[in-house]
Amino acid sequence: MPEVLKAPLVVEFPFTRSLGPVQSAFLTGLRERVVLGVRTTDGRTLVPPVEYDPVTADELRDLVEVAPTGTVTTWAWNHEPRRAQPLTTPFAWVLVRLDGADTALLHALDAPGPDAVRTGMRVRVRWAAERTGAITDIACFEPYDGPPAEPGGHTGAFADPLTGIVAPARLDYTYSPGRAQSAYLAALGERRTVGERCPDCRKVYVPPRGACPTCGVATTEQVEVGPRGTVTTFCIVNIKAKNLDIEVPYVYAHIALDGADLALHGRIGGIPYDQVRMGLRVEPVWTPGTRHPDHYRPTGEPDAAYDTYKELL
Repeated sequence: MPEVLKAPLVVEFPFTRSLGPVQSAFLTGLRERVVLGVRTTDGRTLVPPVEYDPVTADELRDLVEVAPTGTVTTWAWNHEPRRAQPLTTPFAWVLVRLDGADTALLHALDAPGPDAVRTGMRVRVRWAAERTGAITDIACFEPYDGPPAEPGGHTGAFADPLTGIVAPARLDYTYSPGRAQSAYLAALGERRTVGERCPDCRKVYVPPRGACPTCGVATTEQVEVGPRGTVTTFCIVNIKAKNLDIEVPYVYAHIALDGADLALHGRIGGIPYDQVRMGLRVEPVWTPGTRHPDHYRPTGEPDAAYDTYKELL
């Protein structure tokens, strides 16, 4: 049995979203060193503000400024800050109910150690030196022993409000494919494609999962499939991905390899994008030094009959 593999993996993308009037005012306010909440129909002030009352579902638009000082309602100490967290030294995650608010805001508290943090302690906002209209415009909270700050009565109207934001999303983790997929990846290194057959229903799954998703039993019988296959369905990609050196438009397809009972996905090349079709017969194209096919190209065979792949759609 091949060695079970593991490797670091990063999933990262920029998340772009538009802002409604409430979130626009809140983030623009942070840029201007103003903290805004929203008042509900029963008189509560919610910070951070939301567009709809979580209790009644009423639409909320009554913005009200709250103070940049507040009280810690609960906390947890972070011994080892991670990449992109608010502070690079150990700090406390705190929920802070700002003066004038009825709910708490989650952020970081800069404190020398966990012994310096307690529920009920008074804190104030430490503003970032450069502010762009994001929650990071609050650099962190810091201990404060003065009187409550007085809000300025801002209404939430700004001359140059934000209309949208781009928030980076990133997930770092170590991926271990397990026994079945380790064998699958090892075979790809030899330019072979293998799946596993269910002992009950006899279906061959590619890539193998170690168990049959239908019968729920372990799969151990290895079966070599392909290398040729049939396009079962596809999409045309018109937006170029960052760091992917492929010109758009191009086609990404589900491909049922000969002998497999599950379609895998791959890029289709060697044919104009508008000529790709269901039933197209394809074969893998390998790039020297890689462990997987670069793309699939037409074989020149007649298209497969619909009845031969309809169960794999």
